Amino acid sequence: MEALLLSVGLLLGAYVLIYYNLVKGPPCRGIASLRGRTAVVTGANSGIGKMTALELARRGARVVLACRSRERGEAAAFDLRQESGNNEVIFMALDLASLASVRAFATAFLSSEPRLDILIHNAGISSCGRTREPFNLLLRVNHIGPFLLTHLLLPRLKTCAPSRVVVVSSAAHRRGRLDFTRLDRPVVGWRQELRAYADSKLANVLFARELATQLEGTGITCYAAHPGPVNSELFLRHVPGWLRPLLRPVAWLVLRAPRGGAQTPLYCALQEGIEPLSGRYFANCHVEEVPPAARDDRAAHRLWEASKRLAGLGPGEGAESDEDPQPEDPSSPSSPHSEEPTASELYPSPQSSPDLSKVMRQILVRAEPELQTS
Repeated sequence: MEALLLSVGLLLGAYVLIYYNLVKGPPCRGIASLRGRTAVVTGANSGIGKMTALELARRGARVVLACRSRERGEAAAFDLRQESGNNEVIFMALDLASLASVRAFATAFLSSEPRLDILIHNAGISSCGRTREPFNLLLRVNHIGPFLLTHLLLPRLKTCAPSRVVVVSSAAHRRGRLDFTRLDRPVVGWRQELRAYADSKLANVLFARELATQLEGTGITCYAAHPGPVNSELFLRHVPGWLRPLLRPVAWLVLRAPRGGAQTPLYCALQEGIEPLSGRYFANCHVEEVPPAARDDRAAHRLWEASKRLAGLGPGEGAESDEDPQPEDPSSPSSPHSEEPTASELYPSPQSSPDLSKVMRQILVRAEPELQTS
């Protein structure tokens, strides 16, 4: 009996050591007050995004939850207002799979919000599910959508400088290898999805690197953040139903809670003194070296140019533009941005919202459960 108790004690002790040294990340202790500042967090209705938004709201920021599902987004905004005691938490509809939706969100935001101090790209997907799009859905949601949104909101970020852009990436970027000849090819099958996910995370790291170069001297700094191994909806979403009951307790034991996963993105958004590290990759609240593919400046610039084309950005909509963008009507036949694929069965455009502009009301809308969380 004594041997059994000793064994149990040793196992518990080992678990505690492993959890606190390898699993649980260090907390972010940056900036005590954000009063008067505005933050946008994509995919903030659950998981890491919701915890990130909560901490920003607790510090007094006005927080915009940019999510696909109106029902889940407004429910999350209500929860966060209650928990933080901050009434300046609102929902705005955004579907990163739709370039028209991204433009509609930017139009609505720029017309209603005078400030933007922090932009956190948290939303993402790890699988295409049952969708069959004529483009790379993983790259669209995880990189091209955020790339376009950043460009459209840059003028507001510049006027509120010093400001920050945080792109939530992943250690999976180490397995990424961008093939520019098939960058936007449709993804079919789980093997292709695994590769496409890693490639999209590499694109996140290269995007932050090139964005920092493009914005040098503007007062906007950019960071790629790895949240660590997190027990979130994204982890179990595409696991077969019969396997989930077996994995849930394991995930609870060995993965971080979403609050822990939010710490590094928060560190990149709030920590003072890291401005000289703009463009770098952070994990566990400190800068971390990345493999050669993730610090290839030529590849980063090539991705930048390819992303501009895939996002449908016009000549006056690059990072160098100082004017507020005026997105064209996506329903207009003459608009260069009118080529939007048909909404898929599981990844439709967001619902129309009374707090969005006329552009949003012209987008084809269908209601489906939220997919964009990290």
